Amino acid sequence: MTRFSFIRYLLPLALILCTGLQAATTVIKAGYVLDVDSGKWQKNQLIFIEGERISNIQSAGTAIPDDATVIDLSKQYILPGFMDMHTHLMGYLDNNFYAGLFQSPHRAVIGGVVNAEKTLMAGFTAVRDVGSPDYMDVALRNSINAGEVPGPRIAASGPALGITGGHCDDNALNHSFKSKADGVADGPWAVREMVRKNVKYGVDLIKFCATGGVFSKGTKVGMRQYTLEEMQAIVDEAHTHGKIVAAHAHGTEGIKFAIQAGVDSIEHASFLDKETITLAKKMGTTFSMDIYNTEYTLSKGAENGVPEENINKERQVGTRQRESFTMAVKAGAKMVFGSDAAIYPHGDNGKQFSRMVKFGMTPIQAIQAATINAAQLLKWQDNIGSIEKGKYADMVAVSSDPLKDIAVLESVDFVMKGGVVYKQ
Repeated sequence: MTRFSFIRYLLPLALILCTGLQAATTVIKAGYVLDVDSGKWQKNQLIFIEGERISNIQSAGTAIPDDATVIDLSKQYILPGFMDMHTHLMGYLDNNFYAGLFQSPHRAVIGGVVNAEKTLMAGFTAVRDVGSPDYMDVALRNSINAGEVPGPRIAASGPALGITGGHCDDNALNHSFKSKADGVADGPWAVREMVRKNVKYGVDLIKFCATGGVFSKGTKVGMRQYTLEEMQAIVDEAHTHGKIVAAHAHGTEGIKFAIQAGVDSIEHASFLDKETITLAKKMGTTFSMDIYNTEYTLSKGAENGVPEENINKERQVGTRQRESFTMAVKAGAKMVFGSDAAIYPHGDNGKQFSRMVKFGMTPIQAIQAATINAAQLLKWQDNIGSIEKGKYADMVAVSSDPLKDIAVLESVDFVMKGGVVYKQ
């Protein structure tokens, strides 16, 4: 037998063996399982898992196969894996604001691998990465999906679109550098071309900057960027390709323009008013509002080298954004969990839950924002977002009831993604 014929003989055998391993049953003995739709706990459940997916959910006492792997969480509270709809996984592991000036972009990719694992271990089994140069987030997503490195499921945006000199540009403000960000595009046809380029290189969504921002030099945080015509071109082109659209927008005019253009989500949404919220509800637009990171920026920003210009912009935005958050909750707007992870250390995502409750949500609303609402925004609701038969086995567990104390979600005890235990 030649070496190649021997390999041809082994391959089918290996596939049979692998199939057998994947078919093995895992059963979780769950003390409490959260039905995120109703907000009710289902007591003493058995969650059967075949491969990556939940095959059945039965009451305790149901027969368990003799060869099943049993995970005893009979004293734990089980929830769907959390979903953070606004993260920036790529980055330098040094907290210093200027770290990127002294390290190569390749170092940022390595940072992304580290940050992805931290995010997963914090209980976030899916994220949107909204703005990454050189399609780094697409590469990380593919590596995670291939099982090469641990991390959450990633919806990747690739380079965020932005105007010349805007929040999504490099903002070096030195003409001799002749630098600009990957996603800079001006005019309706140029932005369409950029959307097409992002789609070509494998993104899951399109992100653009509709206003200035806190962490860009020389931009006014509330000032609109892009015309309505340009925004409409971005959205039309993206939706034509079946991609959802996220718009970074702090200022009221930029938010309104983006909603009128048909975006799927508004990121930050700092300066809302009743008219804008009403428009968002009419258009079915979702708000993703990062109301934890203000605390980190104001307490640690100077220590991390953040310029006073940027810290001052955070002071202008923070209080007003939280007021807008409360208004949106009271008005019944569609909302998801979006933390802007990277402004604060990755892995601390769960700290936002308690702030969402502090500023108007009930605990179950905050959990829904990070589960079923986020899944619906991504159009992934058939696969994740709740603990149901047929969905991916993405789950977390904590030792006490988060509906009574939401802060318990800041440190989860157990993490499973796709039937694989990452933390126990």
